[in-house]
Amino acid sequence: MVGTDPSQEELASKRVVSAGIIIFRKTRDGLKFLLMYQGRGYWNFPKGKIEKEERSWQTALREVQEETGLKESELKLVGNFKTFERFFYRRGREKIFKVVILYLAQTEQKQVQVLSREHSGYGWFQPAEAKKMLAKHPDSVKIVQKAYNFLRNRGVAGAGSGKKRVAQREE
Repeated sequence: MVGTDPSQEELASKRVVSAGIIIFRKTRDGLKFLLMYQGRGYWNFPKGKIEKEERSWQTALREVQEETGLKESELKLVGNFKTFERFFYRRGREKIFKVVILYLAQTEQKQVQVLSREHSGYGWFQPAEAKKMLAKHPDSVKIVQKAYNFLRNRGVAGAGSGKKRVAQREE
């Protein structure tokens, strides 16, 4: 759902606000994004509900640590990046409007721990692979592309493209 003005439908629904982080790392094969597996083919970013008295960025950092074991000191938040995912879902008869606030951060950690019961695994995916894993959720696909474009425009995405340079001998 795109736009900033809430519709009548949004106003009439219960609203849930969550926050999370799109985590990436540089590899020899290029950038890879962390996705958490929740089962039934559902992959997504580490995220969770904002608790009372908590700011969205605090929630994002707390949820990442709770779900992956990655500490704030192991993450480097990328300034000036913040995006939103908005969607409806049903819990029984109740219609819920959910907003997810997502930040972007880099880590050098290859291994994460699956600490929450809601996840059964994780994976590091190059942008095209990540978009395939998220294909059931078009907004999530757009978010990966937006994060990748943001990093590429800052010169980050081109680092470690995976192309090997062949040394040439001068004669």
